[in-house]
Amino acid sequence: MSRPLVDTVQELCAAIAAFDPAVAGELVEGGVEPDRVLPEGTTPLWRAVDSGSPALVTAVLGNEPRLRLPEETRERLLALARAWHETGVEQELRRRTGASEPVQTVRVPDDESEFNHILQHSLGGLTVRDGHAGILTALEWAFRILTPVDKLVARAAAQPDEDHATRWEVLRVLLDRQSEETWSALVAHRHHPDPAHRRFLAEYLRVHGILADDSPRARSEGDLASAWAAEETDSDMLARVLRALDEFDHPGREAAGLRHAAHPDAEVRRAVTALFLPLGDDARQALRALLRDPDAEVRLGACRTAASDADLAQEAVPQLLLLAEEPEPELHAPAAALLASCPDRSPAVADALAGFLDRDDPVALLEAGYGLALRDDPRTAEAYRRIRSVGAVHEYDHRWDAVWEWNRSNGLIQPVD
Repeated sequence: MSRPLVDTVQELCAAIAAFDPAVAGELVEGGVEPDRVLPEGTTPLWRAVDSGSPALVTAVLGNEPRLRLPEETRERLLALARAWHETGVEQELRRRTGASEPVQTVRVPDDESEFNHILQHSLGGLTVRDGHAGILTALEWAFRILTPVDKLVARAAAQPDEDHATRWEVLRVLLDRQSEETWSALVAHRHHPDPAHRRFLAEYLRVHGILADDSPRARSEGDLASAWAAEETDSDMLARVLRALDEFDHPGREAAGLRHAAHPDAEVRRAVTALFLPLGDDARQALRALLRDPDAEVRLGACRTAASDADLAQEAVPQLLLLAEEPEPELHAPAAALLASCPDRSPAVADALAGFLDRDDPVALLEAGYGLALRDDPRTAEAYRRIRSVGAVHEYDHRWDAVWEWNRSNGLIQPVD
């Protein structure tokens, strides 16, 4: 027997009220109608737009909204999002509640990804997120309204939090809009007086390089990043542009790396280390210097690039052993990964890997156990116990599989009846 329609609609409304896009999306995909009129005259989709969560709107919007929704309904949804955006969340909350106490604000994830974050505001019993500019952007594109690129970039640039959901929504729409007109309008922001606009363009280039390095426009985007890197004088912006250039298979990569390998800003040198692939003679010399850089993250990046070259990989091992002892915990997992996969089978490397077993970083533990298993080291037994104790077991993970298999082969795991 099918479940009553009213119950499923109530479940959808409950998921929206709880800011749960995963459940809301499953319900809509399962056939719950986001356009069903509720007793007070709204719809689940209206409530999602009102909520201020772009992730909820994406989950609830449904298929072919431009064709499914009447023009009047589309205009009302756009007007709702636009009103929140133009009025501001705090002012609109005060208008709706009449409350005068301070607004309670907290930064929260807008979905299950590690990127999309948003500010959640509560006042007088109402809770709303501040993603209405992102929602407006999503609705405009879903309804095939070609909002001017300058306006879209301005919405993204207005957010100081670079992981804000609105920025990612603008980025998503611009990545979908692949016309030459859109590209030309974006390129114009290369010289915008507001650095936030230039930072957004650099991020657009980086993400598009990741997603579509083989696209017809990849060469022109790589050309832009390469020329920009040659001219940029601001260290922060230069590092961003170099990271964007790294995502393109562009002939200017090595020249950009060599030009900035001795840059006084460590953030720039960190971006440089990834540009030296494939490795030429000049790049090898520059990378040797970066392996001895005073900045630990620069050395880590240099070690990562050096791992692709047999001679340099061996030169990187002493630096990796030092990185394993660094106090910064964020260095431990990548250092352990490079040590685990390096061809060096010396006792010093095995001891360094075993040293990670005293730490609580799950990824570092997995990498260390994997490296010990590859070396047939008896301390793989301890790695097995430690990985299980911190809950770092991942099904179908090659590192865990190697640790488990070593313990099974050595009779340390009892067969299950």
